[in-house]
Amino acid sequence: MPDSFDLSSDPSPVSEQSEQSELERALETLAGHLVWKMGKDEDSEALVIRVGYASSTPLFAHRSRLHTLSDAEVQAAMQEHNYRVEWMED
Repeated sequence: MPDSFDLSSDPSPVSEQSEQSELERALETLAGHLVWKMGKDEDSEALVIRVGYASSTPLFAHRSRLHTLSDAEVQAAMQEHNYRVEWMED
C-alpha cells in the first residue's frame, strides 16, 4: 500500500461548494439588474415573458400590451410549452 495518495485530480466537495456559491452570487447580481414582465400577448394565445436589463425598461412600453394571467394559467402554458421569451435590448 502506498504511503501517500495524490488527491489533486479528485474533485473536492469543498471546491464544488465554492464554485456553486460563486455561481449563485453571480446569478443574484445579474438578477438585480434585470426586469421582467409576463402575460398573455394581445396578438396570440401564448404566454410572453419579456426580460431585459433595467436600462431597457422604456422598451417594454413600445411592445404590445400583456394581459395578466393567473398562476394556474402560467403553469398550464409552461407545461404545454405555449410560451416565448423576448429579450428586450436597446
